[in-house]
Amino acid sequence: MSQDASTAARTASRATLRVWIDFVCPYCLLGEHVIRAASEGLEVDLVWMPFELRPYPTPTLRPEDAYLPTAWKQGVYPAAERMGIAIRLPTVSPQPYTRKAFLGLQYAVEHGRGDAYVNAVLRAFFQQDRDIGDTDVLKAIVQDLGLDPLGLDGVLASPLSGERHDAALRVAREAGIRAVPSVAVGNRLFSGTPQPEILRAEILRQAA
Repeated sequence: MSQDASTAARTASRATLRVWIDFVCPYCLLGEHVIRAASEGLEVDLVWMPFELRPYPTPTLRPEDAYLPTAWKQGVYPAAERMGIAIRLPTVSPQPYTRKAFLGLQYAVEHGRGDAYVNAVLRAFFQQDRDIGDTDVLKAIVQDLGLDPLGLDGVLASPLSGERHDAALRVAREAGIRAVPSVAVGNRLFSGTPQPEILRAEILRQAA
């Protein structure tokens, strides 16, 4: 980092990034690494926003069908290799719905573990081949983060948590989100994964 950039990083005010993700999108794992690289050393608040690519009852994708292996071979694996990120096509079939995982995110955020939870769920699916639609898997994840797994039951059963999630999905539609990850820095929206240097420049501009 140049001296000017270092000075800006120290003196800039705190910036907020809203990041729309779905836990079954591999580019969200890759995008998380880009966001962390772009914001390294800066005062940044990450707000993780839900966007379900295939909400219930829309059928989810199956790894044994042709689409996923082809898409991963042509796009995901080359991108991950360039970035040095371990990733593999999960064998869970059909792919899980992610509403439960997003309700779990609410629980983690309430206890100050939102960033760690997002990372853990993405790694569970794309690096450990675990079914993140399964309640027991989500309980194990929150327990590993130092949270009470029994507390997750209350969140999953809570009408208020469900209403918050539905409201967040409406926000995504109103914001024009069509792809994940999408990153909003102030009023500027990046659809898809931005280049780290471009995202960093926008964070510094917004925080100035």
